[in-house]
Amino acid sequence: MREAKLRDIDHRAFLRRLGPILAVYAAAMRPPAEQLPGRRTIMERHAAYPGFRAVVAERRGPALPGGGAVRGFAYGFHGERGQWWHDVVRGALAGPSGEDHAARWLDDPFEVAELHVHPDHQGQGLGRRLLNTLCEGRPERTVVLSTLDRGREDTPAQHLYRSVGMIDLLTAFEFPGGGPPYAVMGATLPLAPYGPGTA
Repeated sequence: MREAKLRDIDHRAFLRRLGPILAVYAAAMRPPAEQLPGRRTIMERHAAYPGFRAVVAERRGPALPGGGAVRGFAYGFHGERGQWWHDVVRGALAGPSGEDHAARWLDDPFEVAELHVHPDHQGQGLGRRLLNTLCEGRPERTVVLSTLDRGREDTPAQHLYRSVGMIDLLTAFEFPGGGPPYAVMGATLPLAPYGPGTA
């Protein structure tokens, strides 16, 4: 199978690919169909945030369900006060540990908003390649993200993030509005070197 090519894209190219990107998101996360229009709106808003960067994995060949050649994608941006995720997590970090702890992680963060690989292309190291490429050369001091928290056993995503040096900042965290528990994880940049993996 031909390896997917990673492409660093700007916000305009990201918005042009939103259909295939959302198809990968839907295949990987399997959200209720009625949530997808809201997810599209969030992604459009994120594309206008400062320091936005996106990476897509594309491969020539038969289109995946939903159309397009996108096999995986990741994006993030410079986090700052006034952004919903940033403010919620900053408040939670400052609660038990104090503002100095929150400031250490969130005064100059690159926030990874989404990283997903289509199920047909998981287990080939594509998630690792996307994460490494996305974070490479970033000027921020830290990288932070949230990922589903299953409790006792790490998910494949948590295993990937730990392998590049990320640690738990919050566990079993519930964002306002309900939904499943999340782990908030972070690392100082650059990411730690890593070997072959399965994400």
